[in-house]
Amino acid sequence: MAEVTLTDVVVIGGGGAGLAAASEVARLGRRVILLEKNPHTGGSTSWSVGSITATGTPHQKKAGIKDSADEHFEDLALHAGALAPRDNLALRRILVDHTTEMLDWLMSLGVVFVGPMPEPPHRYNRMHNVVPNSKSFAYHLTKHCRKLGVDIRLNTSTQRLLTESGRVVGVEARLPDGSLHEFRATGGVVLAAGDYSNGRDMKARYASPDVVEVDAVNPTATGDGHRMALELGAIVVNGDIVRGPIMRFIPPTRPNLIQKLPPTRIIAQLIAWSMSHMPQWILRPFLMSFLTTALGPSPDLYKEGAILINKNGQRFTDELGKPNLHTARQPDRIAWIVFDQKLAQKFSGWPYFVSTAPGVAYAYLADYRRNRADIYHQSDTIEGLAASMGVAPASLERSLVDYNATRETRPAIDQGPYYALGPVKSYVVFTDGGLKVTTNLEVERADGSVIPGLYAAGSTGQGGLLLEGHGHHLGWAFISGRLAGRNAAENVRA
Repeated sequence: MAEVTLTDVVVIGGGGAGLAAASEVARLGRRVILLEKNPHTGGSTSWSVGSITATGTPHQKKAGIKDSADEHFEDLALHAGALAPRDNLALRRILVDHTTEMLDWLMSLGVVFVGPMPEPPHRYNRMHNVVPNSKSFAYHLTKHCRKLGVDIRLNTSTQRLLTESGRVVGVEARLPDGSLHEFRATGGVVLAAGDYSNGRDMKARYASPDVVEVDAVNPTATGDGHRMALELGAIVVNGDIVRGPIMRFIPPTRPNLIQKLPPTRIIAQLIAWSMSHMPQWILRPFLMSFLTTALGPSPDLYKEGAILINKNGQRFTDELGKPNLHTARQPDRIAWIVFDQKLAQKFSGWPYFVSTAPGVAYAYLADYRRNRADIYHQSDTIEGLAASMGVAPASLERSLVDYNATRETRPAIDQGPYYALGPVKSYVVFTDGGLKVTTNLEVERADGSVIPGLYAAGSTGQGGLLLEGHGHHLGWAFISGRLAGRNAAENVRA
């Protein structure tokens, strides 16, 4: 029989939503155990760009912007576009009504933001970008949780929810040593286990076949929370909405020195000050060391003549069609972007950029040469380029000859030096399917009844809320996490 640990609330998942939920439970004086299957906290929050869209912030006021939650609510419909009729308006209302408080709370913990930045169709600048990077959230929230006494258990994977008389009373989890353990909670369980972007069974059930075998940016986002709730009669809303496949450069195998900087408040404040006061020629190399680690190539590269080559040295797609889908079907699901000196010169300055981080900066070819030597390839000859890429020279040369003979309106690749960027890989960035929840973040069954003792937050508890545009997924994670934790704490039974 499994050993048992008693507490007031159990939180599943140590990303932004889970850390926010656990901190709120502890703030209210309740005992809380947070279970995280990975060896560290952060989840998909630490994989994000790090933008939060908010209104009424100190940053907006300093910029002279008079904004409101009502206007934000209206603009979210513009972001949703044709999907807007599928939005959960009650949850959208909760989101926009809490962004000011949420950003103030994060800042009080030591998180530093720059901005606000524009992002149409928002009528005002609302996008706030974290510095130095998105790992700042987990760094400060984990520190805050430990200070409040949250019991954080890492390398602990939840297997199933425990129920008594139809009520969720805890979870069964596998400890780091492989043994099973029960964590029982008088107030209930908060599911904050992220999305199912790497859950192949979940993607097959709810999304397009095109994304089933596509890897996720966060490989451990496997839909554990969704799956456990479904076993109790919960349902998923908007399960077919998936961000991907989308092309991104593979991440560096080792972080550089700047990326190893701890995201402390003083370092972040220094970076924020520098962004406002230092000349761009000094600041740019520093910023680019962060930005070029997780960005995707601009489609303009293909429009201007670059082609995609797989690891066999073969061109495999019409780059102006759906290269993201076709790359996902290649060996190891990777490819290289190949071009020549003519395009290299073009993508050395505005308006032709290799990639962009919204509202922060544009990355040009020289930025990748300086900061991503692991994916930057250049040679005076096609044979030399093939050697740098690790593909067969004869195959690459044949692919270029075939392209030049059939290219129609795009320019030929025939002027050395020759270049390649990559590998690039098709990823699923996130899935928007979330468990159906009430405005109290209680998980609902298909018939509308509540599963007592079960709450959900973040992507797990997205509940049909549409989060198009930058900065809304993170905002919902922190807002819904705090609300779910608060409600679970208030539900604790003697």
